[in-house]
Amino acid sequence: MVDPSPNWAVDLSSARHSLGRTSTAERVADILRTHLIEGRVLPRTRLSEDAIAVALEVSRNTLREAFRLLSHERLLVHELNRGVFVRKLSVEDVIDIYRLRRILEVAALRCVTSPSTRDGRRSSKSADLRSAVTVGKEAADRGDWPGVGTANMHFHRSVAALANSVRVDELMSRLLAELRLVFHVMVPLRQFHEPYLADNDRIATLVEAGEGERAGEALLDYLERAERQLIVAYSKANRQSEVLISR
Repeated sequence: MVDPSPNWAVDLSSARHSLGRTSTAERVADILRTHLIEGRVLPRTRLSEDAIAVALEVSRNTLREAFRLLSHERLLVHELNRGVFVRKLSVEDVIDIYRLRRILEVAALRCVTSPSTRDGRRSSKSADLRSAVTVGKEAADRGDWPGVGTANMHFHRSVAALANSVRVDELMSRLLAELRLVFHVMVPLRQFHEPYLADNDRIATLVEAGEGERAGEALLDYLERAERQLIVAYSKANRQSEVLISR
């Protein structure tokens, strides 16, 4: 099970090899973004320059540039005299994220016009969808609901990949990092994620059969349900915060 503990930065050392000999800010940003997508870092977490720079063996200048890039993606926020924090999203952010998801993911599914067995490239991307479904079900069987959430991230990344666009892939990666920050408000996780396992399975099956239009319609219904749940959860969390502040 993923543990979003305060010591998450120590785990970054295992990703150090992906930086290569020339550590660029873009690669550092990609590693940090991946940790966000996988749910390893909670909203409002303060990012320690010292801990992260040591774990990744990068300079502070490189790390600060990576922070700047992620701030531009609305994932981090710099607070004067306090440091850099993982951003806490708002209800308005949720609405906008789902607006963009409908544009990207539904359009990507509608690119599917034939069974995956007739197109080698499409077959590989369909296999990624099916793999994410399988990993999600296995995580659910173990009771690993954060793991189900991570598998869900990979599923939707694979949906966007059906568009065969590098730009869509890059945009989806940034969007998924924001989305995972949104999901942290959903407690208990099982209640939120479990119903969507069957939806992911159905969408993958439709893609494998070349039913892109039907898959797109199924995803539209899926996204509308998820958005409503998240808006309710965010509104409730905000009300509770206001009560605590007023005390």
